[in-house]
Amino acid sequence: MDRSVKITSREDGTTQPTSGLTVEPFLFEPSDWVPNNPQLPVLIYHQACPEGPETAEEFERLFRDAGWQGIWRNGIFDYHHYHSQGHEVLGIAAGRARLMIGGPSGREISVNAGDCLLLPAGTGHMRIDASRDFLVVGAYPPGQGADILTEAPTSEQFDAISALPLPSSDPVEGAQGSLQRFWIQRN
Repeated sequence: MDRSVKITSREDGTTQPTSGLTVEPFLFEPSDWVPNNPQLPVLIYHQACPEGPETAEEFERLFRDAGWQGIWRNGIFDYHHYHSQGHEVLGIAAGRARLMIGGPSGREISVNAGDCLLLPAGTGHMRIDASRDFLVVGAYPPGQGADILTEAPTSEQFDAISALPLPSSDPVEGAQGSLQRFWIQRN
Protein backbone atom coordinates (compact mmCIF):
# COMPACT_ATOMS: atom_id res chain seq x y z
CA MET A 1 0.00 0.00 0.00
CA ASP A 2 1.41 3.37 -1.01
CA ARG A 3 1.71 5.69 2.00
CA SER A 4 3.37 8.53 0.11
CA VAL A 5 0.11 10.43 -0.27
CA LYS A 6 -0.44 14.11 0.36
CA ILE A 7 -2.05 14.85 3.72
CA THR A 8 -4.40 17.78 3.91
CA SER A 9 -5.61 19.42 7.11
CA ARG A 10 -9.31 20.01 7.75
CA GLU A 11 -10.91 22.64 9.98
CA ASP A 12 -11.95 20.04 12.58
CA GLY A 13 -8.30 19.09 13.28
CA THR A 14 -8.36 15.78 11.42
CA THR A 15 -6.18 15.06 8.43
CA GLN A 16 -7.27 13.54 5.16
CA PRO A 17 -4.82 11.90 2.76
CA THR A 18 -5.96 11.18 -0.76
CA SER A 19 -6.07 7.42 0.02
CA GLY A 20 -9.23 7.80 2.15
CA LEU A 21 -7.37 7.44 5.45
CA THR A 22 -8.49 9.95 8.09
CA VAL A 23 -6.61 10.70 11.29
CA GLU A 24 -8.52 11.91 14.34
CA PRO A 25 -6.71 13.31 17.41
CA PHE A 26 -8.07 13.17 20.98
CA LEU A 27 -6.32 14.79 23.94
CA PHE A 28 -7.17 13.36 27.37
CA GLU A 29 -6.77 14.92 30.80
CA PRO A 30 -6.09 12.60 33.78
CA SER A 31 -9.03 10.30 34.54
CA ASP A 32 -9.38 8.96 38.09
CA TRP A 33 -6.10 7.01 38.62
CA VAL A 34 -5.14 6.94 34.91
CA PRO A 35 -2.59 9.68 34.09
CA ASN A 36 -3.22 9.79 30.32
CA ASN A 37 -0.87 12.10 28.45
CA PRO A 38 -1.94 15.75 28.59
CA GLN A 39 0.78 16.74 26.07
CA LEU A 40 0.25 14.16 23.30
CA PRO A 41 -3.09 13.24 21.73
CA VAL A 42 -4.30 9.75 20.93
CA LEU A 43 -4.42 9.37 17.15
CA ILE A 44 -7.10 7.23 15.54
CA TYR A 45 -6.33 6.28 11.95
CA HIS A 46 -9.62 5.35 10.30
CA GLN A 47 -9.16 2.93 7.38
CA ALA A 48 -5.39 2.72 7.79
CA CYS A 49 -5.32 -0.62 5.94
CA PRO A 50 -7.81 -2.33 3.67
CA GLU A 51 -9.87 -4.98 5.46
CA GLY A 52 -9.13 -8.48 4.27
CA PRO A 53 -7.22 -11.70 4.93
CA GLU A 54 -3.84 -9.91 4.76
CA THR A 55 -4.65 -7.01 7.12
CA ALA A 56 -2.49 -8.36 9.98
CA GLU A 57 0.48 -8.81 7.65
CA GLU A 58 -0.04 -5.31 6.22
CA PHE A 59 -0.01 -3.74 9.70
CA GLU A 60 3.13 -5.70 10.58
CA ARG A 61 4.79 -4.47 7.37
CA LEU A 62 3.78 -0.84 8.00
CA PHE A 63 5.06 -0.91 11.58
CA ARG A 64 8.30 -2.68 10.65
CA ASP A 65 8.93 -0.31 7.70
CA ALA A 66 8.45 2.65 10.09
CA GLY A 67 11.07 1.18 12.45
CA TRP A 68 8.65 0.13 15.18
CA GLN A 69 9.50 -3.10 17.05
CA GLY A 70 8.24 -5.70 19.50
CA ILE A 71 5.44 -6.52 17.06
CA TRP A 72 2.78 -8.79 18.55
CA ARG A 73 -0.66 -10.21 17.72
CA ASN A 74 -3.41 -10.65 20.30
CA GLY A 75 -6.28 -8.56 21.66
CA ILE A 76 -6.79 -5.72 24.13
CA PHE A 77 -7.27 -6.42 27.83
CA ASP A 78 -10.79 -6.04 29.22
CA TYR A 79 -9.65 -3.84 32.11
CA HIS A 80 -8.28 -0.29 32.32
CA HIS A 81 -4.51 -0.16 32.02
CA TYR A 82 -1.77 2.06 30.64
CA HIS A 83 1.96 1.94 29.90
CA SER A 84 4.73 4.15 31.30
CA GLN A 85 7.63 2.70 29.31
CA GLY A 86 6.34 2.94 25.76
CA HIS A 87 4.05 4.57 23.26
CA GLU A 88 1.89 1.88 21.65
CA VAL A 89 0.34 1.42 18.22
CA LEU A 90 -2.66 -0.92 17.86
CA GLY A 91 -3.70 -2.01 14.37
CA ILE A 92 -7.13 -3.63 14.21
CA ALA A 93 -6.38 -6.61 11.97
CA ALA A 94 -9.75 -8.38 12.14
CA GLY A 95 -13.20 -7.98 13.61
CA ARG A 96 -14.62 -5.06 15.50
CA ALA A 97 -14.63 -3.80 19.09
CA ARG A 98 -15.83 -1.12 21.43
CA LEU A 99 -12.96 0.34 23.44
CA MET A 100 -12.70 2.80 26.33
CA ILE A 101 -9.78 5.15 25.73
CA GLY A 102 -8.60 7.63 28.35
CA GLY A 103 -9.45 5.79 31.57
CA PRO A 104 -12.72 5.45 33.51
CA SER A 105 -14.07 8.85 32.41
CA GLY A 106 -12.53 8.63 28.94
CA ARG A 107 -14.17 8.15 25.59
CA GLU A 108 -15.86 5.07 24.18
CA ILE A 109 -14.90 4.40 20.58
CA SER A 110 -15.75 1.75 18.02
CA VAL A 111 -13.02 0.28 15.84
CA ASN A 112 -13.17 -2.03 12.85
CA ALA A 113 -10.67 -4.07 10.89
CA GLY A 114 -8.31 -1.68 9.13
CA ASP A 115 -8.43 1.02 11.84
CA CYS A 116 -5.38 1.85 13.94
CA LEU A 117 -4.74 3.68 17.23
CA LEU A 118 -1.59 5.40 18.38
CA LEU A 119 -1.58 5.70 22.17
CA PRO A 120 0.96 7.95 23.86
CA ALA A 121 2.46 6.54 27.06
CA GLY A 122 0.13 7.01 30.03
CA THR A 123 -3.07 6.63 28.00
CA GLY A 124 -5.65 4.36 29.58
CA HIS A 125 -7.29 1.79 27.36
CA MET A 126 -9.49 -1.30 27.64
CA ARG A 127 -11.79 -3.50 25.56
CA ILE A 128 -15.49 -3.20 26.40
CA ASP A 129 -16.60 -5.88 23.96
CA ALA A 130 -15.45 -7.37 20.68
CA SER A 131 -16.40 -9.75 17.92
CA ARG A 132 -15.08 -13.30 18.19
CA ASP A 133 -12.59 -12.71 15.37
CA PHE A 134 -11.13 -9.53 16.94
CA LEU A 135 -7.37 -9.40 16.34
CA VAL A 136 -4.89 -6.62 17.08
CA VAL A 137 -1.34 -6.13 15.85
CA GLY A 138 0.69 -3.97 18.24
CA ALA A 139 4.18 -2.46 18.31
CA TYR A 140 6.41 0.08 20.07
CA PRO A 141 9.06 2.61 19.04
CA PRO A 142 12.67 1.39 19.21
CA GLY A 143 13.87 0.90 22.79
CA GLN A 144 10.36 1.08 24.26
CA GLY A 145 7.95 -1.57 25.51
CA ALA A 146 4.83 -2.15 27.54
CA ASP A 147 4.62 -2.40 31.27
CA ILE A 148 1.00 -3.03 32.25
CA LEU A 149 -0.08 -0.61 34.96
CA THR A 150 -3.45 -0.76 36.74
CA GLU A 151 -2.89 1.78 39.53
CA ALA A 152 -2.04 5.46 39.78
CA PRO A 153 1.53 6.07 38.66
CA THR A 154 4.33 6.52 41.15
CA SER A 155 6.30 9.75 40.78
CA GLU A 156 8.99 7.73 38.97
CA GLN A 157 6.44 6.27 36.51
CA PHE A 158 4.91 9.70 35.92
CA ASP A 159 8.40 11.13 35.23
CA ALA A 160 9.09 8.22 32.85
CA ILE A 161 5.91 9.00 30.88
CA SER A 162 6.88 12.67 30.58
CA ALA A 163 10.48 11.92 29.59
CA LEU A 164 9.78 9.16 27.07
CA PRO A 165 11.32 10.02 23.68
CA LEU A 166 8.96 10.66 20.80
CA PRO A 167 9.04 8.19 17.91
CA SER A 168 10.97 9.40 14.88
CA SER A 169 8.49 7.87 12.45
CA ASP A 170 4.71 7.59 12.24
CA PRO A 171 3.86 3.85 12.51
CA VAL A 172 1.29 4.04 9.69
CA GLU A 173 2.33 6.91 7.43
CA GLY A 174 6.12 6.89 7.86
CA ALA A 175 8.56 9.77 8.21
CA GLN A 176 6.16 12.55 7.18
CA GLY A 177 2.97 11.25 8.81
CA SER A 178 0.37 12.54 11.23
CA LEU A 179 2.54 11.78 14.26
CA GLN A 180 4.89 14.56 13.15
CA ARG A 181 1.98 16.96 12.75
CA PHE A 182 0.16 16.20 16.00
CA TRP A 183 2.99 15.14 18.35
CA ILE A 184 6.23 16.77 17.29
CA GLN A 185 4.74 20.22 16.83
CA ARG A 186 3.13 20.14 20.29
CA ASN A 187 6.47 20.03 22.13
